[in-house]
Amino acid sequence: RRQVVESGGGLVQAGGSLRLSCTASGWTWDDWAIGWLRQAPGNQREGVSCIDTTGGKTWYTDAVKGRFTISRDGDTVTLQMENLKPEDSGIYYCAGDCPPYGGNWYRGEGEHNYWGQGTQVTVSS
Repeated sequence: RRQVVESGGGLVQAGGSLRLSCTASGWTWDDWAIGWLRQAPGNQREGVSCIDTTGGKTWYTDAVKGRFTISRDGDTVTLQMENLKPEDSGIYYCAGDCPPYGGNWYRGEGEHNYWGQGTQVTVSS
């Protein structure tokens, strides 16, 4: 059964830092660009950052450029978030098949889930 397991998140004051990690379970990410999406209450889900299969190329949405850093080490992808703002609050999902690298945030099928369960990030002002 293919799954994505996330860790990290939590509550932090504005200006603080958090680290999110996700790991493949039951499959490998050798051929997958991996990234993070987030969704705040009342807002549409949006892509935050992606990293390509080699780890040599990264993409960030404009709102987080210069503050977030994505990296990968084998089947683990980490999102380091610095200088967090209240508008960064939301549920963060790790997922494969990043659109910036030709994908479509594929969710998987049947018992296989290519998205993580979501982890809450709350930034207080």
